[in-house]
Amino acid sequence: MSMLKEFKEFAVKGNVVDMAVGIIIGAAFGKIVSSFVGDVVMPPIGVLLGGVDFSNLSIVVKEAEGQNPAVLINYGKFLLAIMDFIIIAFVIFMAVKAINSLKRKEAVAPEVVPAPSKDQVLLTEIRDILKEKK
Repeated sequence: MSMLKEFKEFAVKGNVVDMAVGIIIGAAFGKIVSSFVGDVVMPPIGVLLGGVDFSNLSIVVKEAEGQNPAVLINYGKFLLAIMDFIIIAFVIFMAVKAINSLKRKEAVAPEVVPAPSKDQVLLTEIRDILKEKK
């Protein structure tokens, strides 16, 4: 029974839930970036390079024989995956950089010293008067 209890404590912790949410959002973001690269970025680059469609770039290792399909190395899809990775890595870098700059601003912000209370002011005046009488 203790193993079940430990698992329940582990699964309910905030870190696990935060991680799960991050993974789900990351997967959705990855799809958005893949679409952005494949549908927005690469077509103009392909046009600039003479009408190249990157998703269809491949090297034939073995020609198709009968019902057996051709064996291909799809390096165009690999190039798209590299572009996806670079864009995702850049966005994550910028997010981490922004978060770190916010943390630095919080750490650098000087603490505001509160004004002394009426009691402290009165005690300081009494102390000064007693010093003068000596």
